[in-house]
Amino acid sequence: MNTFQTPLDAFQYWLTKDPNFIFLRQPINREFIEYSRQDAYNQAIAMAASLHSMGLKRGDHVALLSKNCAHWFMADLAIMLGGFVSVPLYPTLDKDSINEILVHSESKAVIVGKLDDYSRQKTGVPEDIQRIGVKLYGVEEQHSWETLIKDDHSSFDPPGLNPDHLITIMYTSGTTGNPKGVMHKVSSFNLMGNTTIPTLKIPENCTYFSYLPLSHIAERIGIEIVSFYCGGRVSFPESLETFAEDLASVKPIFFIAVPRIWQKFQEKILEKFTQKKLDTLTSLPILGAIVKKKIQQKLGLNNAKLCYTGAAPIAVSLLEWYDKLGINILQGYGMTEDCILSHFNIIGSNRFGSVGRPMPGATARLSPEGEIQVKSDALMVGYYKEQAKTDEVFTEDGFIKTGDIGEYDHDGYLSITGRIKDQFKTDKGKYVTPSQIELKLSKNTDIEQVCVVGMGIAQPIALIVPSETGEAKEKQAFEDSLLQTLDEVNPTLASHEKLAKAVIMKEQWTVDNGLMTPSLKVRRPRVEAIHQEMYKSWFDREERLIYEEKNNGGD
Repeated sequence: MNTFQTPLDAFQYWLTKDPNFIFLRQPINREFIEYSRQDAYNQAIAMAASLHSMGLKRGDHVALLSKNCAHWFMADLAIMLGGFVSVPLYPTLDKDSINEILVHSESKAVIVGKLDDYSRQKTGVPEDIQRIGVKLYGVEEQHSWETLIKDDHSSFDPPGLNPDHLITIMYTSGTTGNPKGVMHKVSSFNLMGNTTIPTLKIPENCTYFSYLPLSHIAERIGIEIVSFYCGGRVSFPESLETFAEDLASVKPIFFIAVPRIWQKFQEKILEKFTQKKLDTLTSLPILGAIVKKKIQQKLGLNNAKLCYTGAAPIAVSLLEWYDKLGINILQGYGMTEDCILSHFNIIGSNRFGSVGRPMPGATARLSPEGEIQVKSDALMVGYYKEQAKTDEVFTEDGFIKTGDIGEYDHDGYLSITGRIKDQFKTDKGKYVTPSQIELKLSKNTDIEQVCVVGMGIAQPIALIVPSETGEAKEKQAFEDSLLQTLDEVNPTLASHEKLAKAVIMKEQWTVDNGLMTPSLKVRRPRVEAIHQEMYKSWFDREERLIYEEKNNGGD
């Protein structure tokens, strides 16, 4: 494999090798608009020149507000070519959060791409920064991307990237509190680009499907940066409604999904087959192979050589379920602060239940309390304008404190057993680590989301959001399913961990209502803030299953 000094070096290599290779595929009205490497470069260099002509200088901060699309990649390429620092924003943020980040990051310009409803977010953009909208996605702004790239920029000499310069400020999704701006140098992205491809055995000119937020480190590195380094082709979904159709048409070779997406796929498959029927069909030698292939094709994963999951815990039972269908899901582990240069399972040495072994270039250890700590040359510079928080997250000898609790087996595979901040103490004075209990409960496909809580009561309880499968069941069948799961899980737990009951939530936890992060993790602090005052009254009731509506005057 080739090694490079910067992401721009990598892109330039593939541009020179085959400028007409289709790099980006953007669906509009059910037709793919295709951009070659040369097309993407031409638009990016013109945009970089336009930003300089507006008065921006090398090192200035340029924000990106957009869902995944071709122009996200071209805008980020432009920011790199111009020598600017990118500030990607989650496309689901409300106007207040957008304003907070744009002001805090001192962004001088923002490029606005594909969004669901920019009119609801627009007032969050300060009027004193340059605003560039992409008309292809219906965004009308102070400047038009399409107009700016038509200007004559032939005399522009791009300053490009230096390995020691800042490349991005990535704001965390705020699982445990307010977002923090993680600063990374060019060298961090470069190290990941040069390390990931040979370690994970990603083929050259790979096919990707980009849909998880590019403002999250996993998609940014795993799809965008990797596509720069190994010459890939990236396609995007047009909408949530066309997601399945678009994925099936693209047939990616490399595919990343968070656990909740894998759960959703499983639900859709089990709508077509009962588990019993699926077990019977897949156990038959010839017919089983045909059924597995059909399911893979329906998902769009029949060409997938690499399937990864991360960002949140995933049940071993779900990994095993997919494995029986011929879909081998590899688990990885990393965070924004370590640029995900941490732990990965790889083809040929995948161990279910673990997140793999340390990546080349990464050193990891456990603190005396069992906290996972990671060190590499890809660690963040620090949190932007947050020196105290930066000092707090680094050890004296330069390791990042992840906040996760883990353990290694004798072969060096890491298993994550919980998060320090998620632990709570019941009235009995015993600490409970909820994540492993939640994973056991999530084996039940009638459960969409679960949060085990217990502050101020004697035993933990489970807050449960039903899945589509669960909601489609008769009430008695659904309740029997939950009670059976409680009866199966409780004997596997220590006495102070046993679940007293389950409370069925009256609404979904979503990004829109603030109970999930944009990377689809449950925001435990917010869930607890809303429901904690009810814990005691729920706990004191006789029933083992309680509907939230009943406590709020419902049926």
